[in-house]
Amino acid sequence: MVIRNAFLLFIISTALLYGCETLKTSKPIAPIKEYELLLAGRFDANYIGTENCLSACHYHDKIKHDLEASTMGAQLSKSSGLPLVNCESCHGPGSLAVEGLTPEKVAEDLKTGKQTKCAYDTLIDIKNLPAQAKSLICLKCHTANATFNLHNWNASAHSINDITCSDCHNIHKGPDLIVRNNEMADMCEKCHEEIRSEFSLPSHHPVPEKKIFCANCHDPHGSGTEKLLLKSSVKQTCTKCHAEKEGPFVFEHADNTEDCLTCHKPHGSVNNNMLTVGLPFLCLQCHPVHRTSSTSSIESKGAFNTRCTDCHSQIHGSDLPSASGRGRFTH
Repeated sequence: MVIRNAFLLFIISTALLYGCETLKTSKPIAPIKEYELLLAGRFDANYIGTENCLSACHYHDKIKHDLEASTMGAQLSKSSGLPLVNCESCHGPGSLAVEGLTPEKVAEDLKTGKQTKCAYDTLIDIKNLPAQAKSLICLKCHTANATFNLHNWNASAHSINDITCSDCHNIHKGPDLIVRNNEMADMCEKCHEEIRSEFSLPSHHPVPEKKIFCANCHDPHGSGTEKLLLKSSVKQTCTKCHAEKEGPFVFEHADNTEDCLTCHKPHGSVNNNMLTVGLPFLCLQCHPVHRTSSTSSIESKGAFNTRCTDCHSQIHGSDLPSASGRGRFTH
């Protein structure tokens, strides 16, 4: 017994010293010094301002104008009084990038029809940054602004699966940096191809018809639910639109009132009303079959019902009893 207890004590001590420490320790995706370089850029370069960068090199003029015309560029300009955001805020200090770009060199390139480029490799290599580091460039400003839902981003399914802000948002695109509703489904379905196929089924939510959109149900920046739902449960999300199904009812449909997915597929189904299984087989998974007449002969008209909702039309719940005095969801 003493040996056994000593062995158990050894196992527990080992787990505490090694196992728990491994779980609690946050390991960087790169050595600290390299990670600083990923986000801060070259330590031997200086910040010179966007105007000084572009006065030497006109290669990025259009990108600069697009940013200035955007919501972010207009709000974060010198005239707004808010903290200034410019090219170097994301790309790092630019003194080395324009070093050697003299007016003479620009004029010489112009003669040959060449557009002078800066030394882009001296700036932060945003395209090849690890996903979390790339998002952190945006989050260093956006976690402090009015986008409150971004506090869920780091723990969201998108972040964990290496999706970055720039996979959905293009800050150089133009005036509106928010993904437009009519572009949303195509953007989301680039990754969620199985969902695209479900929207092609006969019964589906009208996402392809652009009557509702992914963000009506899901929060792409993260939420406390497994499927990034806007609300804390499936039922609360569904009843934003299907309010008549919310209840509470005097006669409720047992445990199904809390989870719409018990009977419905949220994106699309081969069955009417996006049911997981066609009627009457969906109901027969829980309820025994019964006759619809008192006649014992199977050949009699209406001996068996083939669609339960022909009689039980209020299947989500009812406030009225049936003819028998019990709740049968017939009213």
